[in-house]
Amino acid sequence: MAENNEQPQAADANAQPKVVSRLLAQFIRDMSFENVLAQKGAQGEVQPEMQVKVTLDARKRPIDNQYEVLTKLIVTNTNKVTKTPIFLLEIEYAGVFHIEGLPEEQMHPYLMIECPRQTFPYLRRIVSDVTQDGGFPAVNLDTIDFMALYRQEIARRVEAQKTDAKPN
Repeated sequence: MAENNEQPQAADANAQPKVVSRLLAQFIRDMSFENVLAQKGAQGEVQPEMQVKVTLDARKRPIDNQYEVLTKLIVTNTNKVTKTPIFLLEIEYAGVFHIEGLPEEQMHPYLMIECPRQTFPYLRRIVSDVTQDGGFPAVNLDTIDFMALYRQEIARRVEAQKTDAKPN
């Protein structure tokens, strides 16, 4: 019978703690859909032109290791010919996350990139359903590059700090 003389390997003192991340809940915080076309009617030819504005926000919740991440979308559809609005959808969609073991310096990018990435498919479905139920073809949002959005916001803040730091 062979004998196992191997010693258990010592735990690496520099090992990173295990990151635990769970989506606990998600919900619509606020939503408004305005069908301007139905209210005012169309004059002449209608050529829809869509614009989507995305903003993100995150905050610590009173419970340990819990964070709320809010994705705000403003979807504006205007008539390209007359520049009049066709419909306007505003939605704030929140996700509640439990996150442990993530180094503090990585928390902000994680909250602003990875968390909205997890809730986006549900938000996309709601936008599709609401626009279709509002009498329009379903709006199927393109995938949002949350990393690029985060980098743009960081660059904007750096520029704003430079502007604020300049003497008058």
